[in-house]
Amino acid sequence: MEFAHTPVLLTECLEGLNIRPDGVYADGTVGGGGHAGEIFRRLSAEGTLIGIDRDAEALAAADSHLAGIAAEMEEEQGEHPSYTLIKANYGDMPQVMSELKIRSVNGILLDLGISSYQIDNPERGFSYLHDAPLDMRMDASEGETAADLVNRYSEQELARVLRDYGEERFASFIARRIVLARQDKPIRTTGELVEIIRRAIPMKYQKGGGHPAKRTFQAIRIELNQELSILEQSLSGLIDLLSPGGRLAVISFHSLEDRIIKTAFRKAEDPCICPKDFPRCVCGAVSKGKVITRNPILPTEDEVKNNTRSASAKLRVFEKAAE
Repeated sequence: MEFAHTPVLLTECLEGLNIRPDGVYADGTVGGGGHAGEIFRRLSAEGTLIGIDRDAEALAAADSHLAGIAAEMEEEQGEHPSYTLIKANYGDMPQVMSELKIRSVNGILLDLGISSYQIDNPERGFSYLHDAPLDMRMDASEGETAADLVNRYSEQELARVLRDYGEERFASFIARRIVLARQDKPIRTTGELVEIIRRAIPMKYQKGGGHPAKRTFQAIRIELNQELSILEQSLSGLIDLLSPGGRLAVISFHSLEDRIIKTAFRKAEDPCICPKDFPRCVCGAVSKGKVITRNPILPTEDEVKNNTRSASAKLRVFEKAAE
């Protein structure tokens, strides 16, 4: 199936990045190239775009999309920017840039979560709406699958994951049902897991509020791909990678991600660890820049109407200090 992904908060991201035509920009979650393509269009022949993704299928789609835009620009203007696509985790961006001999970038974009293609492609095992192998790997070429996880984790570990990453009120009930079910046979498909979840949640709570498996699938995906830990460990290094005046724009889709981003940006702006009653800072911590978005930017009503998957999106932007 075609790798289609409607870019969320597109106009807001482009404005937030404050794009310089001759700059170097990195899309750390390039997906099918929706955001990256529009950044690319705004660059001159002196500009460079680096696209990074863990998903080989995403990179192939992005390459096709960007090549098409480059051809259009070549025909219209006689020139186009350069682009490079790398299969990696955005948390490895500093190392990737070092290998590319790029010392700093003018802007970085992260669009967290999963793409429409990954959700809608049954073979990837992300969706609770299709019966398919229980996979959920962002990088389908390596690592354990979601099936491996649900069959290996203890009841206590499963309950923790569902509670912490899915904010699932019936986490302990679902974890218990998973453990009981796998005693008969391993859980291998999304359909099998959905039925276990349905049996664990009281029927009166399954009416309204979305699909009963939504929170569990989200939690397992986050745990399997270490999404929150990678985000938490990466933001400071990504800010360090920015050129003076460069910007980091991050789109999140649930409160756990947004909280991490908000905290990291505030700490980068004000890293002082002195007691609040000290008359002046003596710890020597230096601000890395400023938070551009005091409150997250949300999608407009029109965008949510046209793309329901944008409803929970939040955009935050940080600007590196000028020298």
